[in-house]
Amino acid sequence: MHVVIFEGSRWPTFAPLSLSRPVFALGSGMGTLLDKQVRYLAPTRLSLWVRPGLEEYCRRNIVAQMPCPTSVNQPLDDEPALLVNGATLHLGRFEYPAGPAVDLDADGQVKSALVRQAGLSCADALAGSDKWQGLGDLPHTMPQSRMAAFLWDLLSWNEESLVDDWTYLHHLSPATTSAKPAGPYHLVDEANVHIAAGARIGAGAVLDGSTGPVFIGAGAVVGANAVLNGPSFVGPGTQLAPLSLVRPGTSIAQVCRVGGEISNAIIMAYSNKAHDGFLGDSYLGQWINIGAGTSTSNRKNTYGTISLEIGGRTIPTGKRGLGTLMGDHSKTAIGTRLMTGTYVGYCCSIATSALTPRFVPSYSFLTDKGAGKYDASKALEVMKTVYARRNRLWSDADARLAEYAAQTAPSIEGPSR
Repeated sequence: MHVVIFEGSRWPTFAPLSLSRPVFALGSGMGTLLDKQVRYLAPTRLSLWVRPGLEEYCRRNIVAQMPCPTSVNQPLDDEPALLVNGATLHLGRFEYPAGPAVDLDADGQVKSALVRQAGLSCADALAGSDKWQGLGDLPHTMPQSRMAAFLWDLLSWNEESLVDDWTYLHHLSPATTSAKPAGPYHLVDEANVHIAAGARIGAGAVLDGSTGPVFIGAGAVVGANAVLNGPSFVGPGTQLAPLSLVRPGTSIAQVCRVGGEISNAIIMAYSNKAHDGFLGDSYLGQWINIGAGTSTSNRKNTYGTISLEIGGRTIPTGKRGLGTLMGDHSKTAIGTRLMTGTYVGYCCSIATSALTPRFVPSYSFLTDKGAGKYDASKALEVMKTVYARRNRLWSDADARLAEYAAQTAPSIEGPSR
């Protein structure tokens, strides 16, 4: 079946992470939303519909990884196609409808639709054209996935996503529960612990699978006396500092450096939180550096529900636990205090001894002297330096992505200063 994964018009609600990636590339569990969509939809042909500014991102980072022929932003042809919203989380096999049908969420947004409509395009999905709105008139079908409306939905569902990934990987390779390498560390519910080839576990570390699976990726390092509670995931090449405490619901992607206490958080690839400090109910993008002693608050003193401030708008989350949402390439200095429900945009630098504002727009430079605009040329130099530290080559495509994020952010966060 030809499957089309589309972003749709609500991609801004996933900012700041969606400023620099398609919604379906957001991390969930041990991978991305797209990983699970492809797993359970099993397409024979795949199309990705994204904002024009992210076409290059998809061709460079995603297309070659797909298990079937994949195109970007090509309109439908005469063949039937299943349209699937990129914000959907799939946790089970998808049953294709027998004929044209649609599944809508409570707000009338398309979650999935089986159609034969030549010429329907990415532009229709992004703009919500009349042709797109007409999909709502198709026969309605049974819901088979859940659809996130905001980043904090993915945090709420991350424990389930981790367990689903573990179940899939175990089915694919029962060796995930095979005997573990000997060492002076401790396992609880060993069958729920996987230590991949080349991973090193320090003396006295505790991998506790009693509350869910613990997955340690290839080449990862777990420092001495660290404690990991499942469900949790430590990606390939990631380093956990000694005495780290990883609580349930935590996903740490590949090649990160992490220390301190982390609880119910998603940290995407190549990001650092290498020192002590608490990170809870938070979502961090790529290439982030969290300074020593930086901590998030994730609860109000009143234990009430939390709202998020973005560009003069107040967004009720309905959640009683929410820390920080932080875009790619942002950084904090030592001792930074991030308050409950904080939004930090793309490529920000925070170096203030005062409490951080709950809304920090992209390309902000905060010090005790006040808030200013982060000079774009200086920001690019820092990005190049960070890439070099991880033996990554900065490319013109990376520069274009940074420029796209800078141009896109004001439409979501408000005009530049």
